[in-house]
Amino acid sequence: MNKYKILGTAIVAVVASVVTTSCNDKRSTGWQYAPNMYEKIAYDADQKNEQFKDGKTAQVPPANTTPIGFTRFDFPGTKEGYEAASAAVVNPLVANAKNLEDGKKLFTTFCSPCHGVKGMGDGTVTTHGYPAPPSYSTGQSSRGGAMKDLTDGKIYHTITYGVNSMGSYASQVAPEERWKIVMYVHQLQNL
Repeated sequence: MNKYKILGTAIVAVVASVVTTSCNDKRSTGWQYAPNMYEKIAYDADQKNEQFKDGKTAQVPPANTTPIGFTRFDFPGTKEGYEAASAAVVNPLVANAKNLEDGKKLFTTFCSPCHGVKGMGDGTVTTHGYPAPPSYSTGQSSRGGAMKDLTDGKIYHTITYGVNSMGSYASQVAPEERWKIVMYVHQLQNL
């Protein structure tokens, strides 16, 4: 019987040491809340995926579909697209005080560093040697015609794709914000 007491005591000692050494983190309860946050089950975009015929996780959207919240502008970033936008595109927003005020704030933030606060082409970047853009009220467009005659479509197209030294603002300015800027630019054309 002494053998069994010694063996029992040894087993209890081993179990006790395993329990005490495996639980050395006093902050952990040993429970895991929402384990899928730690051990993800979703595929990475660049990971192979046998669920699709082409084996890719990142799939191209189906043809002729539009993502939710995406606004189409079906005019290419060319001179022809610029002219087509001029003829076909009209500002869908109502010209009210709120939209004009929003347009002024957006213009001041995104456009005035080059175009100037009043759209005269005298923004702060021109003092650093960059070429001045034409004035909205008296200048001539590099694409032909007076700046004061720019239509909704031409201004929106230019904000979307850029022209000359001006790059595209499509990633910085949402479509609805672009229309507000277009409204405000029309006010600057009359100064």
